[in-house]
Amino acid sequence: MHVDVMDGHFVPNITIGPPVVKSIRKHTELPLDCHLMIENPDQYIPAFAEAGANWISVHWEACRHLDRTLNLIKDHQCRAGVVINPATPVELLSEVLGTVDYVLIMSVNPGFGGQRFIPNALAKISKLHMARAAKGLSFQIEVDGGVTVDTIGDLVTSGADVFVAGNAVYGSGSPAENVRKLQRAAEHALMQQA
Repeated sequence: MHVDVMDGHFVPNITIGPPVVKSIRKHTELPLDCHLMIENPDQYIPAFAEAGANWISVHWEACRHLDRTLNLIKDHQCRAGVVINPATPVELLSEVLGTVDYVLIMSVNPGFGGQRFIPNALAKISKLHMARAAKGLSFQIEVDGGVTVDTIGDLVTSGADVFVAGNAVYGSGSPAENVRKLQRAAEHALMQQA
């Protein structure tokens, strides 16, 4: 379950914090993937871990000492992820790819749902996919923003493993049926690739 955390500073929107994550944890066994779109994430990582986060991702753009921040997440027994915004080159992650459990590619500008997919995310995913294979690493590639039935196939064939879909699931119709449609589109892309 992907949980967007926004502080109104790093991004122009405000959402939830550790108390809400703690409340969610009481009602689900699903892994909680807390995406911290906040300034000074080191200050809040312990609270999110204590609240029940399983995965914690931080933005490259918000971290002064990214290696230290990623290790702080791991010290709290959480999977550590790094996120990059659409205008941030994927090459800037080269020194942390051996540390991270996952890389989250923002395929929209962070802060609001319902935005259009930014196509240059596909090239970033492909580069990460190739770097992962070349270096024999096992981090996952997650994508957030504009994930729809129309984009998920290209995301899959580019090398993405984890998909965050908000409006495509909850925008209209049955959320369960919308998830099935996304799964079918992803599976179709995988079969076409084979």
